[in-house]
Amino acid sequence: MESNLITEDKQKNKLEKAFEILKTMASKPSGLIGLTIVLFHVVLALISPYIAPYDYKAISPNTMLLAPSAEHWFGTDSLGRDVFTRTILGGRTALTVTFFGSLIALLWGGLLGIFCGLVGGKIDDVVMRVVDAFLSIPWILAMLLIVSLLGTSTEVLIPALGFFYGKGIVRVARAATHDVIAKDFIVSARARGHSNMSIIWNEIIPNVRDAILVEGAMRWSWMLLGFSSLSFLGFGVSPPTPDWGLMISNARGLMSFAYWSVIAPIVGLSSLIIGINLTADAFAKALGIDRSTKAPV
Repeated sequence: MESNLITEDKQKNKLEKAFEILKTMASKPSGLIGLTIVLFHVVLALISPYIAPYDYKAISPNTMLLAPSAEHWFGTDSLGRDVFTRTILGGRTALTVTFFGSLIALLWGGLLGIFCGLVGGKIDDVVMRVVDAFLSIPWILAMLLIVSLLGTSTEVLIPALGFFYGKGIVRVARAATHDVIAKDFIVSARARGHSNMSIIWNEIIPNVRDAILVEGAMRWSWMLLGFSSLSFLGFGVSPPTPDWGLMISNARGLMSFAYWSVIAPIVGLSSLIIGINLTADAFAKALGIDRSTKAPV
């Protein structure tokens, strides 16, 4: 019974801390704007399949390149598909791929960086040289090679993006760990005979978690832009899946006479990137983290 009460108290304290962080973030105009934009996109992505007025893949030669109207709020594209429907569903695709990709990047990059920072020595040197080697490879070329060989399904794109955007997190997590391992509580834990895994889980992660989460939030916006760039080049999700980058690519030649087909996905993509960046900055400030002091990536 007592252990259950302790667990409940810990969960309550975590919820209170999370609420306090959100309150601090929303207290600044930029943070409030960022949170509002991200929340709007997340809610829209969740409900978009239920509010989409048309089938996103329905082609109609009779409705090609119609201007915005009461029937088609954002007009139609060169194949007669409703731009509003494809725009709101395109946000769902972008958020799904990049959110899970960011989680993968956080997990493997954060844990590997913490491990290297703790053990040091030859293992650290070898792993970091491998990371540096991958960092020297232009990610877009590597991604093009991967999708050319394995396809453009989300099962390929999510782990591939998670890998390439997790390399920078390795260096940030390693630098944050170096700041912690010299502390007295780490020395005490080692003196008590705790294993490396025990020290990582109980001592290091709680002290470097905030820095890694902030870095992961920033990487999310970069991954979103990278994913849209792949789709723009034709190596993202396969048509007719609605996707902002693919929509921009297909409509870029129509801007002089059918601008509406390209403006909607551009606004959707840019607003979400701005919202995530503002939210990440507010998150860092709420946690008292100065990103300029982190290791260069």
